[in-house]
Amino acid sequence: MDRVQPDHLHPPGRRSRTGSGPLAARELADAERLPADYVEQILLRLRRAGLVESVRGARGGYLLAKEPTAISVRDVMTASEHQTFEVNCETHPVDAERCSPGSTCSIRPVWHALQQRVDELLASISLADLMKQEPQVQELVSITTTA
Repeated sequence: MDRVQPDHLHPPGRRSRTGSGPLAARELADAERLPADYVEQILLRLRRAGLVESVRGARGGYLLAKEPTAISVRDVMTASEHQTFEVNCETHPVDAERCSPGSTCSIRPVWHALQQRVDELLASISLADLMKQEPQVQELVSITTTA
């Protein structure tokens, strides 16, 4: 198992990985300059989703439960945030009648298509991919840089 590296917001793997054992939540929080309670909450969600395992004791902490190639960015975001893309008309309807699933709305299919594409992209990127250098990740996601 691999040592858990930076949290779900800061791509796990942008730092060098030593993978030598469990990583304490406080150590992770300090490394990422995030509140320890926040990191604990995220790690708890990741553990519940089966993405990390916890090890108790003085040398305890968290380990990835699977190989980094088997965990997608979508897996991490879904586990920690419960969704990857918020379709506003479903989560925060402006008007109950106008925004109901039974009503006609010309923009709703656009939001759903965007949600699908975001999910597909995030599912195609693994934690192992995020351990690569930025230019390699840009190529992976087909982003061209402009000078």
